[in-house]
Amino acid sequence: MPSGTTTSGRQATAAPSAVRSAAAFAIELKGISKAFGSVQANKDISIAVPRGTIHGIIGENGAGKSTLMSILYGFYRADSGEILINGTPTTIPDSQSAIRAGIGMVFQHFKLVQNFTVLENVVLGAEEGALLAGSLSKARRVLADLSREYELDVDPDALIEDLSVGHQQRVEILKALYRQADILILDEPTGVLTPAEADHLFRILSGLRDQGKTIILITHKLREIMEATDHVSVMRRGTMVGTVKTAETSPEALAELMVGRKVLLEVDKGAPNPGKTVLSVQDLHVRDEHGVERLKGVSFDIRAGEILGIAGVAGNGQSELLEALGGIANASGRIVLNGSDLPLSGAAANGQTRREAGIAHVPEDRQHLGLIMDFEAWENVAFGYHNAPEYQKNALFMDNDALRADTAKKMERFDVRPPIPTLPAKSFSGGNQQKIVVAREIERNPDLLLIGQPTRGVDIGAIEFIHKQIVALRDAGKAILLVSVELDEIMSLSDRIAVMFDGRLMGFRDPETTNERELGLLMAGVTEGTA
Repeated sequence: MPSGTTTSGRQATAAPSAVRSAAAFAIELKGISKAFGSVQANKDISIAVPRGTIHGIIGENGAGKSTLMSILYGFYRADSGEILINGTPTTIPDSQSAIRAGIGMVFQHFKLVQNFTVLENVVLGAEEGALLAGSLSKARRVLADLSREYELDVDPDALIEDLSVGHQQRVEILKALYRQADILILDEPTGVLTPAEADHLFRILSGLRDQGKTIILITHKLREIMEATDHVSVMRRGTMVGTVKTAETSPEALAELMVGRKVLLEVDKGAPNPGKTVLSVQDLHVRDEHGVERLKGVSFDIRAGEILGIAGVAGNGQSELLEALGGIANASGRIVLNGSDLPLSGAAANGQTRREAGIAHVPEDRQHLGLIMDFEAWENVAFGYHNAPEYQKNALFMDNDALRADTAKKMERFDVRPPIPTLPAKSFSGGNQQKIVVAREIERNPDLLLIGQPTRGVDIGAIEFIHKQIVALRDAGKAILLVSVELDEIMSLSDRIAVMFDGRLMGFRDPETTNERELGLLMAGVTEGTA
């Protein structure tokens, strides 16, 4: 992208230098435009990415980042514009063409066959001949070399379903490298990773860059951009507003470029004013479908006007806790809401019963538990609240027009893009899907809000907005249980922090007096006694 002035008035330092030749760039996109009906996803976008660098692309949800990368990877065809790979004009009509051009893509939601081994997944689609034995043997040798060279250690004979999310992501990177990709596109790569896994991923990417690979990193996390990238391009509403050297910018400046206004990067909240106990959990146990105990005698209280944050590495019982409280999973023990016992059978205590009791639930997995992806936005907003009086036309039918109008208002208040209630949920970006779920639950004025990973895959402007809604709900005297793998989110939002490890609560901490090191040790099961 040529040097120019950003829309905020700042001088943007473009990645290319006037004295560099075109061959210095691994990728050049010139005048790329793409529309879906009346929605202009990309508008006249130009960008150049130098070889052997990590180039960040950031923007709000719906800014057009994923559409642009989907064009580069051959999922979409641009309406106009030109693509150059290593200085050569290149047509990319499909993903196979992208792979032949040396481009690999690691998606936010992995494209792996769960009951195949690592080796089988790597070879899938890249077989050489009708017999697999030769392909598998070659792949085993190549994977061993790649694993050593790039710190991508994964057991080639392990089943995907038995691997952690972090190791599954390594498999996706190995797939691309096995196909001899020199350019890697990673779309929100840390959205499902723990902090430790994310740190390891960026060590891997740094090693790939040092070996001459070119990395395009799409993320909404400004900390990752500042730590991992050499240049960063900022998109807003389908246009490119600037490309800058990472070392010459700041999180505040990038946030302002993304949103078009100053953004508060820290949560603005006053001291809590806790009232009566709203939720009391006593000796709660949950077993999974295999009989493995996932919650092991968890007990805690949450008062009105208080946010209790649950910190922990994913997979240590936080999901089961939310599901038990939300009436999804069977449990034993006792759950008391506003002085009344709630049933502990997931079958008997369905979501409607919990909602009637005054519980709203934003689940961790929006696509499987929060939405039906093929249903339209207004239908998703109705889930669990379809019996509300304002949605009833008469005793027999819902007032669909009222629902669509109400959804349009919610989309406007929560800045869902595009603000079209009749679009199916799958047509929205992940962050806008999250806004739909959060709007549906928060706006029902619950006594207790269960909220899991509230800002996963959400851009900086929406994070600020969601955080404000959570704090406003607390200040209105509501009780909130917050589960997040983002330690900075836990520490900035919570009034008290509980740490989970292996299905147990390791202890409670005051966010004003604790630190990430202490919480990290508790998350690893280390207490003063065990240390």
